[in-house]
Amino acid sequence: MAKVMIMDHPLIQHKLTILRDVHTASTQFRALVSEIAMLMCYEATRDLPLEEVETQTPLALAKTKSIAGKKLAFVPILRAGLGMVDGVLALVPSARVGHIGLYRDHETLMPVEYYCKLPADIEEREVIVLDPMLATGGSAIDAITQIKTRNPQKIKFMCIIAAPEGLEALKAAHPDVDVFVGALDDCLNEHGYIVPGLGDAGDRIFGTK
Repeated sequence: MAKVMIMDHPLIQHKLTILRDVHTASTQFRALVSEIAMLMCYEATRDLPLEEVETQTPLALAKTKSIAGKKLAFVPILRAGLGMVDGVLALVPSARVGHIGLYRDHETLMPVEYYCKLPADIEEREVIVLDPMLATGGSAIDAITQIKTRNPQKIKFMCIIAAPEGLEALKAAHPDVDVFVGALDDCLNEHGYIVPGLGDAGDRIFGTK
């Protein structure tokens, strides 16, 4: 059974408070999303496999550790997931980046896919799917289903805020996927938005309505 980790780090919680504020401008909102993603990525990569290598220091030859294999691929769910990419790449600059484009039908609340481009060697990599919000879970479930057809080494999902309904749906659909959540909120409202949440993450990141 995969694990679910709800972050409790003080820096993440502090930045989340500012992120939620209706008065936080898009410029600061984008920076905060990136910073939170970087802090969360630190935990999400804790179990990456290591191998021993030899490194020549100025004083001696040292036996040191290096991440083994082809490392990581980050796959943001468009468009809000793009806001998390800079933060995670700052931590793992060698990672590849794929993209999955989904939008939520406002009538059915179901995800509609319009784009999918993944790294050619994704089967050799561990994938972390990025989306700031896990609401109904439909987009995350669909994105992970698409990625699984390419047989990556492992898949994880990382979101900044989740609703209990979406988290349970994701766990039921993909019980083998580790999930990392910045904050677990109260519920979804009748329109499928997370409460208290932070509004529409994509609109707040890109300054649109």
